[in-house]
Amino acid sequence: MEDKIYVDVIALHRKDGSLKPLVILWENGVKYAIDKVTQVVPAASMKAGGAGIRYTCRISGQLRYLFLEEKRWFIERGG
Repeated sequence: MEDKIYVDVIALHRKDGSLKPLVILWENGVKYAIDKVTQVVPAASMKAGGAGIRYTCRISGQLRYLFLEEKRWFIERGG
């Protein structure tokens, strides 16, 4: 089973050049609001493979890693 799930993301592109993800659009069409981004660092996904900018996000009370890999967003399957 693939542990890397590519998703659509609604993000705010700020005038200072930073990027803040706001909503994840899941593969079945469900929208998940990102309550808070707690950390933004360059990192590799140890579960799914790949690397990029890792956003540690609080979504519905759970911490999840959201990655921006080149120009595509992905999230790791599972918790």
